[in-house]
Amino acid sequence: MVCRASELAPGERRIVRLGGRSIGVFNVGGSFYALHNGCPHKGGALCEGPICGTTVDASFGYGRDGEIVRCAWHGWEFDIATGVAIADPAVRARTYPVVVEDGQVMVVVPGTTRARGVRR
Repeated sequence: MVCRASELAPGERRIVRLGGRSIGVFNVGGSFYALHNGCPHKGGALCEGPICGTTVDASFGYGRDGEIVRCAWHGWEFDIATGVAIADPAVRARTYPVVVEDGQVMVVVPGTTRARGVRR
């Protein structure tokens, strides 16, 4: 278990170590997502960057607040739910499935037999 769902409020994240990997677990509006904590651009600690929004196409306004994580190293922005880079959709951060069962948030890590989590 990463944590109880009630311990990770909307807009918050928790960085955990699972199967030798650093993974950021996010609560975006009550839905839980997990991203590899390494920016595909230069390897920065992606999930430790600010949770924010981004410029919205065509309107040049700001939107999607709380749905984007920005790498603290070079400012690359990624959709928390999909891992897709905002500036270049061909670039993606690795995502992991998240399961909420009996109020417990768990991440499905390849090579393990079940969803699990360990606090860092």
